[in-house]
Amino acid sequence: MAKTKHSLLFLGMTFALVQTLLSGCDSKAPPAAAVLEVPFVTVAARDVSIPLDLIGETIGSTDVTIRARVDGFLDGIHFKEGTFVDKGALLYTIDPQPLQAKLAQARAMLAQARTSLVKTKSDLDRIRPLAAMNAVSKLDLDAAVANYEAAKSYVDAANAQVELAQIELGYTRIHAPERGLIGLSEAEVGDFVSQRTNGGLLNVISRTDPIAVRVSITERGYLDAARRLADQQQGGRSADGSIATANQRPLSLILADGSLYEQRGVPTKVDRNIDPTTGALTIEAEFPNAQGLLRPGMFARIRFDADQIKGALLLPQRAVSELQSVHRVFVIKADDTVEVRQVQVGQRLGSDWVIQSGLQPGERVAVAGLLRLRPGMTVKPHEANASELPPAAEGGKNG
Repeated sequence: MAKTKHSLLFLGMTFALVQTLLSGCDSKAPPAAAVLEVPFVTVAARDVSIPLDLIGETIGSTDVTIRARVDGFLDGIHFKEGTFVDKGALLYTIDPQPLQAKLAQARAMLAQARTSLVKTKSDLDRIRPLAAMNAVSKLDLDAAVANYEAAKSYVDAANAQVELAQIELGYTRIHAPERGLIGLSEAEVGDFVSQRTNGGLLNVISRTDPIAVRVSITERGYLDAARRLADQQQGGRSADGSIATANQRPLSLILADGSLYEQRGVPTKVDRNIDPTTGALTIEAEFPNAQGLLRPGMFARIRFDADQIKGALLLPQRAVSELQSVHRVFVIKADDTVEVRQVQVGQRLGSDWVIQSGLQPGERVAVAGLLRLRPGMTVKPHEANASELPPAAEGGKNG
């Protein structure tokens, strides 16, 4: 009996100790997880001016390749590289002696053919009256006629050889086909030039007034630019229906140092199709260059006149995530819960997107910590400060 009482007492003490430990654990339970702080911007509508910028390089409005059309050793270079040359100016001379010898040989063959023609003509003149009197056979007359016709053909062929030799000899003196800026020579005096090596390339002459700028533009950018030009032409017509002069030059040129070129330009050429490998279209524009400031191969950025958008919704690019060409944002609702929203983006303005659809003015959009956000989660939002936003940047969309 005493043993049973001791066992019951031990069990009671053990139960009391377990309750004490459990109550102690409850008092030390970890606090609830902290709510994530998320910076946001408030979507606002405002009028913006968005230029369309395209990156490219300058080229000659006309680029003429100078090539050697005959093989030979380069005898002379008759211009200063990197300067302007006039149309018809002598540029290169190739050793003419082999071609002079070829011309002399062709002339000798022509003289021989003419001698043969005189002889066959004399033979025919002698045989024809004899054949009329049946003093010689018809076969002899036919042979004389054939020899005469063959001799005339030999003369024609020899004449052609002389003309060809004269043309080839003329190719030893290479003249500028038009006025332009000439570059560095691909060959030096004494070099053997041939069309079999580098296609006979010697130099390139570029017409630089006007100078051209070649750019590549996306399909969307092309549509945007085409609509802007159409709007400008419609808006710039005078009372007689002609296009105003100011609207005939809708392009500005920004140089590598960031300066704005003083002359404005016009688009002149558009490629036939969009390159299926790059999705881009090639466009050329021309700018006056009477002072020769611009040279081929320079970096350039052409800018279409700004497009005015009324009530545009702007959002920092860092607030927009993209997956498989689908753009989305994280909207913080009034109850501080997160909603994922698909949006349609338009042009870029500096570090901002123009939002075409999917958002309304006054909505709050998260701009940081996007990878940690999940639909429906509760966050602690606060207005984004300057350090949490990219610096404001001017500039247009790069088409």
